[in-house]
Amino acid sequence: MHVHETYDYAVIRVVPRVEREEFVNVGVILSCERARFLEARIEVDPVRLRALDPAIDLALVGRHLAAIPAICRGGEAAAPIGLLPPRARFHWLTARRSAIIQTSPVHMGRCDGDLAATLDHLMERMVRVARPAD
Repeated sequence: MHVHETYDYAVIRVVPRVEREEFVNVGVILSCERARFLEARIEVDPVRLRALDPAIDLALVGRHLAAIPAICRGGEAAAPIGLLPPRARFHWLTARRSAIIQTSPVHMGRCDGDLAATLDHLMERMVRVARPAD
């Protein structure tokens, strides 16, 4: 018997120049409360980011993005937010903010129970850009 899981997710965006509201999707955060699953995947395409802002500080952006998976993992290394329950951490990560790192609105989905594969699917669909064949 298949176990179906409902989950919430948000797309992580880098907004190099907040006043222009242009962004590049760089990752996904997926949360399933019942399975106590909270994970983020991030893949940065520097060429796409530099197309929006040639002067973007990629090292700084990378440091800020690295905090997201750490908060998802939780624990003292991500304190004080890392000490909150997973669902509270998800809500904190997806709260609206006007900053260089933002998330989309939260969306809901349903999968066959393989949350890691679902996260991979969302990365493929929402973040990765298909490259033209040579």
